[in-house]
Amino acid sequence: MNWLRCFFGTLTLGATIAAHAQTTNPLPILTNTLSADRHHVMVDTVDVARVSAAYPVGFALLTHPPDQFVAFYDKHHRLVVAQRRLDIHHWYQRWWSYYELPDITGWDSHNFIALAADDDGYLHLCADMHVSPLKYFRTTKPWDASTFTRIDKMTGLSETNCTYPHFLRGATNELLFTYRSGHSGGGNQVYDVYNVKNQTWQPFLDTPLTDGGGTNNAYFDGPIRDTNGWYHLAWVWRATAYAETCHDLSYARSRDLQHWETSDGKPLTLPIRLDNSEVVDPVPERGGMSNANIKIGFDAQGRVTISYHKNDTNGYTQPFIARLENGHWELHQVTYWTTNWNFHGIGTLVSAIRLGRVTVQPDGTLTEHFKHFNFDSGTWVLDPQTLRAIGVLAQEPIAESDKVEGKFPGLDVHWEGDSGKSGVPGLEYQLRWETLDANRDHPRKGKLPPPTMLKVVAISTLPNSKK
Repeated sequence: MNWLRCFFGTLTLGATIAAHAQTTNPLPILTNTLSADRHHVMVDTVDVARVSAAYPVGFALLTHPPDQFVAFYDKHHRLVVAQRRLDIHHWYQRWWSYYELPDITGWDSHNFIALAADDDGYLHLCADMHVSPLKYFRTTKPWDASTFTRIDKMTGLSETNCTYPHFLRGATNELLFTYRSGHSGGGNQVYDVYNVKNQTWQPFLDTPLTDGGGTNNAYFDGPIRDTNGWYHLAWVWRATAYAETCHDLSYARSRDLQHWETSDGKPLTLPIRLDNSEVVDPVPERGGMSNANIKIGFDAQGRVTISYHKNDTNGYTQPFIARLENGHWELHQVTYWTTNWNFHGIGTLVSAIRLGRVTVQPDGTLTEHFKHFNFDSGTWVLDPQTLRAIGVLAQEPIAESDKVEGKFPGLDVHWEGDSGKSGVPGLEYQLRWETLDANRDHPRKGKLPPPTMLKVVAISTLPNSKK
């Protein structure tokens, strides 16, 4: 279960639901009956290593029984991959083998880690990149983290200024790799494909997927594949490195990640630029839209939703959901907040507002996670017709693991989902650790928190006992 995710792949989980007394339209706390037939149990927690708690940066977890891999930066900012076996005696499952790779990251929260395996079991890892040359490692033996080797290029094209590495699987299960080439306010999105037989990468597209023309770049959520096989992509354009210059919420879809079209089926000529993209909501620069809070979801009818926020006519920052209804995008305001999030500047922002994606619960109810710096945090229940928040779900946290364990002021819990699978029905793994918020990618001065423990948490979804 990939919980709420922030800009860099992880998001602090709220263990409690705040009161709504400060809003002009307080919402009722609703009893959680959405999962009455099942419940989540934390069945095990395994320590991995101590990591820096002074700033957040995304780690990676990959489970492929009988092996499990965790890629992280240790307390000295060194890039490390830990590996353990899951098919041996319980006590020895808790032992990790550690392999330090030749890289030390800085204080930049953009430098998250991407980890994947190809069809032959060779591991691929990219990390520590923010407008910097490609850093790519691959193992020389299948499922063996001790054999990671630095490789100086993938295709050798557009690999000098890379950011936001991401591995994914294509429509025919091919291994893809995508990243931004360029910089904030002037970047292109590149896709490569891996040839398992030849162990080589090559361009997946003849052009970048998106091209900012030197004056913009796209910040994405997705591609996310629905149950009908469509890939959906939503993004905002950003004109400069300054976060407040995000504008024009946009959308495209594809069957194969190579041929793209608008929501009404009009083919898009690649690369997609601002002048030929489908604009869902023409939010202007400094209009209160953040690239950190664009989330694709689906309603109970399978219709695409895009969650985001922008400023209303009073200057208050409000959550919205755009939904594709009868071939048109309808914009729905979720609730009414009475404050403005006046974010601005460069570097990693502390997300004062966080939005999840619209999710369909087992009984068909629509929900969305959220957090607001001044009012609320928790899970909205949404009206299926208007997408208005009609209440906040009274959810119990999963065990005690949502609560901050460290004593240093300002620590938050971060979670990262598993890019693999446990192989056991109802069982999944999560990474858990605690850090302070981002510091605009600068080293912190003064007293720092002691390193905190990075853990793998095993969570089982079990049916409730019949009464």
